[in-house]
Amino acid sequence: MPMPTTLSHYLNGRREAGTSSRFHDVYNPSTGVISAKVPLATPDETSRAVDIAQAAAHEWGKMPPAKRARIVSKFTELCIAHGDELSRIISAEHGKILSDARGSLERGLEVLEFARGIPHLLKGEHSHGVSADMDMYSMRKPLGVAAGITPFNFPAMVPMWMFGIAIACGNSFILKPSEKTPSCALRLAELFSEAGLPQGVFNVLNGDAECVNALLADSRVQAVSFVGSTPIARHIYTSAAGYGKRCQALGSAKNHMIVMPDADLESAASALIGAAYGSAGERCMAISVAVIVGNSVSDRFIDMVAARVRGLRVGPADDPSADIGPLVTNEHRERVRAYIELGVSEGAKALVDGRDARCADPRGFFMGPSLFDDVAPSMRFYQEEIFGPVLQIVRVKSFDEAVRLPSLHPYRNGVSIFTSNGNYARAFADQVEVGMVGINVPIPVPLAFHTFSGWKDSAFGDLGMHGIDGVRFFTKLKTVTSRWSLGDAAGSNMGMPIFS
Repeated sequence: MPMPTTLSHYLNGRREAGTSSRFHDVYNPSTGVISAKVPLATPDETSRAVDIAQAAAHEWGKMPPAKRARIVSKFTELCIAHGDELSRIISAEHGKILSDARGSLERGLEVLEFARGIPHLLKGEHSHGVSADMDMYSMRKPLGVAAGITPFNFPAMVPMWMFGIAIACGNSFILKPSEKTPSCALRLAELFSEAGLPQGVFNVLNGDAECVNALLADSRVQAVSFVGSTPIARHIYTSAAGYGKRCQALGSAKNHMIVMPDADLESAASALIGAAYGSAGERCMAISVAVIVGNSVSDRFIDMVAARVRGLRVGPADDPSADIGPLVTNEHRERVRAYIELGVSEGAKALVDGRDARCADPRGFFMGPSLFDDVAPSMRFYQEEIFGPVLQIVRVKSFDEAVRLPSLHPYRNGVSIFTSNGNYARAFADQVEVGMVGINVPIPVPLAFHTFSGWKDSAFGDLGMHGIDGVRFFTKLKTVTSRWSLGDAAGSNMGMPIFS
């Protein structure tokens, strides 16, 4: 068995081993074998990373946006050229199958492609002649140093959502990836340097809570972007706000899919399977609750779903015939197993129990798909995020009840409805209290030119990710009032200026 690789940080345009004596084990989830050890940065190392980013920020921010866009464009091209390599890195550390890894990379590249239009996106507003010989205009300026703290499940996509726009806007960036899946970030940093990005503009600092808290406390870090669970998102947001930083922090999710009696059941069932069990359910936009409206089609639809679930194949991430790969760690697998046991104890009916899934390598962190019927909103099993291949079915009597369920849940990231009735679709989109809505679309992740953000306890902060919100988050607005005439020489005006 090969010895684990010792990973590094990426600072000032090169890999650095660091000085920390603490390391975190990185696993190949398909085999259960430790593949690497990643260093966990000390507060002193974190401060040095901020030193480097701050030193690079000034000159990078002064570079014309069109030149910055060219470097982002070259980086995008390199990521496309190395797409297979990056997808294999993602699969090897996360466990998602290769096609899913490649798809997540593509969704990250969409934001980079959006960021290439930064010369247009940074245009301010101009008002000519607001008063005699006076003009007024605004401009967007970079913040300086920004930081991103990203989850294990999207080692390329979520970081790209953050640093793509932040760097294009003229900021330097420190990426703190998940210690479970650190290798993709290091390779992305190398490709960014190859694209011509100046040293110190993009840095990868590996670490855990000690590193995160040091970034939050450092006054030179102007903005923090985070994706993870709600308890940590709340901590990140309140800490960042307490230190006077701007913050966007996305948390947990409990995404519902409403199935109306008039829906195309075959299409809805197929869409539900992919949305619930893709990436082994380790997605913040995974459908974890199917809400079936009325009794007329509920049993038939549930039978269709159960048959599809039983046909899903669990296998290693690099197996082209696998539908579901392993979970990221054994600890997370045990957490999902505990939720399944909780559902059984609370009275939910297990139609498919994935706890005993068999796979080629028994050391891997595999968990088969589970399907539960008769789930009640009062159950803790329903209230909490599971983040695994577990789908819960809730039966309701009416459309109004179906709208209320996701609207009352604390985690309101995404929701979808499957129906052939335009009146239901329009009313649902208008009334449901959830941040992202799909109509006959199971996973309504917006494209890069729209904003990604949940509601209630799924997101903290006023501005969401990518789209124009991303540009606003990673810039500060400056408004200029300009007069070029000599003005009135009669004396000082001690009143409030009136422009008319």
